[in-house]
Amino acid sequence: MTAPHAWPELRGIAYGGDYNPEQWPRETWREDVELMREAGVNLVSVGIFSWALIETAEGDFDFSWLDGLLELLHANGIAVDLGTPTASPPAWFFAAHPDARVIDRDGRVMGFGSRGMASHSSPAYREAIFRYADTLAARYAQHPAVVLWHVNNEYGVPVGEDHSAHAAAAFRVWLEKKYGTLDGLNSAWGTAFWGQHYTDWQHINTPAVAPSVVNPAQRLDFARFTDHQLRECFIVERDAIRAHADQPITTNFMANQSWTTDLWAWGREVDIVSDDHYLWAADEDAHIGLAIAADLSRSVGGGKPWILMEHSTSAVNWQPRNIAKRPGEMARNSLAHLGRGADGILFFQWRAGRSGAEKFHSAMLPHAGVNSRVFREVTALGADLQRLDAVQGSRVEADVAMLWDFESFWAQDLEWRPTDDLSHQERIRAFYERLWRDGITCDFALPGHDLSRYKLVIAPAQYLLTAADAENLSRYVEGGGTLLVSYFSAVVDENDAVHPGGFLAPLRDVLGVDVEEYLPLRSGQTASVQTRSGDSLAADHWQEALRVQTAEVFATYQEGPAVTEPAITRNIRGEGTGWYVSTRLDAAGLDTLMSTVYADAGIARSDLPEDLEVVTRQDGDAVYRIAVNHGEEDAAFPVAGRELLTGTEVTESFTVAAGGVAVIRSPKPRTT
Repeated sequence: MTAPHAWPELRGIAYGGDYNPEQWPRETWREDVELMREAGVNLVSVGIFSWALIETAEGDFDFSWLDGLLELLHANGIAVDLGTPTASPPAWFFAAHPDARVIDRDGRVMGFGSRGMASHSSPAYREAIFRYADTLAARYAQHPAVVLWHVNNEYGVPVGEDHSAHAAAAFRVWLEKKYGTLDGLNSAWGTAFWGQHYTDWQHINTPAVAPSVVNPAQRLDFARFTDHQLRECFIVERDAIRAHADQPITTNFMANQSWTTDLWAWGREVDIVSDDHYLWAADEDAHIGLAIAADLSRSVGGGKPWILMEHSTSAVNWQPRNIAKRPGEMARNSLAHLGRGADGILFFQWRAGRSGAEKFHSAMLPHAGVNSRVFREVTALGADLQRLDAVQGSRVEADVAMLWDFESFWAQDLEWRPTDDLSHQERIRAFYERLWRDGITCDFALPGHDLSRYKLVIAPAQYLLTAADAENLSRYVEGGGTLLVSYFSAVVDENDAVHPGGFLAPLRDVLGVDVEEYLPLRSGQTASVQTRSGDSLAADHWQEALRVQTAEVFATYQEGPAVTEPAITRNIRGEGTGWYVSTRLDAAGLDTLMSTVYADAGIARSDLPEDLEVVTRQDGDAVYRIAVNHGEEDAAFPVAGRELLTGTEVTESFTVAAGGVAVIRSPKPRTT
């Protein structure tokens, strides 16, 4: 047994997927494990949706089929990530506890037949998940096949908020613990507005649908409460397992594709971060969205290696148009995750299911069987990953951090903002894509984190900013850092109340500017800005009336309601620089802007070919450059070392074939 909570005890990089043998006759199991060995699979996730087949009635457990399965997998050298199936309680549970069903914001009771159906505040549900996790761990904690525990599945998806009576009661307890007194709550929520003052805790309910917009501070606290309840359920199961088992425990996040969980808080609770990521087919540059998810997964885990717990071999089944992956795309996706810190590459699922809601979802072993492009690529990827064992354990180091704050996103996404065109997702993607195209790797961070090791910090959408976090950003700049803040940031405090002193007030000194008024544009209206060097930059959606204090003006508005007024400013503060961008620049405008920002931060763009993604991992004595060519032409980049997939010695440069991948190991440069 490895040391408690360490990386799973595996040979090399984890490779495999979600395995659901309960959907198949037993004679299929032996064929599965033989094909898994052929494909290089060394880890499968088991039991994630099998509650009804194991606990057949309350307290009655039948592990016979699972016993046989684990023995079969272990005998064939395949390790197990053993799941608790608590995302999908059985029919008997809801028959016994109908009050445990979720009620949505519109008051509709959620029925049986899907997944994620139980109220996370239900005492009966919490008792049941503890019983299951405790019983499962007591039985299998010492089983040699089990190297990892997998709690629940994709918390917050599809059900995050619950407005049941159990949730309302738990919300009141949570609020009383947070605020202590009703006076404290009334002050934080600003209940003097619209006469919402509370005189009794029992009068407070969940923020269900009302005749008009519900108190935004209440909505924000309910989002925090929802995250807390989900995480408490995870902790109930985790601690039940830990009482018996030393193997690491995880749960599969949804990174940038779920907004109901604060992954910074969750990252502190799991032993290993794992993530499920699926390309959004409508995004023609979906590999950039993939990179965001990978960098976020690495970041919430503190930079440690993480596991890609699920992705797809080809098409998914739940998007408006489920586009199949093209030849080589699966390998590119997998190696891009590896490059950004994943030491495990797993899929949903091993064998394509014939029944149920996901029968059109791709799998490692598709409906077409072994004589298919997908299975050939799965087998080739397994062989490639075995050649990359040396990469395992190495880490990614970044010079840039981008702020990613779930609480700020929850607050910004509420109703009645200055314009519907505001989107934190769009601004994060825009700035991240600029970094990606410039060959610059980035971490994500909270505004309260220690940012001192980063040369540049970007705040694309920090609508909510506490006074303490503003002080942290100010110290970062004064200590020599470069900070770029985009529009509609530092607007409100932790209670969604506008800061004393107005918009941008907490960052006024460090940015040398504040905002007098927001000036959103009409739909479709554009308004360019001109830099002091004469460059014209296209912009749209948004302008602000700025009051410049100590900053210098980098660009002014050329049209629109703020015509001739400052649009982009730069302020020297202490040893560092603070930038403020008060409009939405297009990609070309960001290109021009970031050239100057990089210069302030002492960061150099790469000169890589446009579609060549190169990310660096390093350990004590080696540097690994993972190169993924997303283009249709061969692409070369300067490097020396050994290409690990082919064994080729590289002296000056390496050419990555169109649509291909490469991993080059180089000695780590000596430092003097």
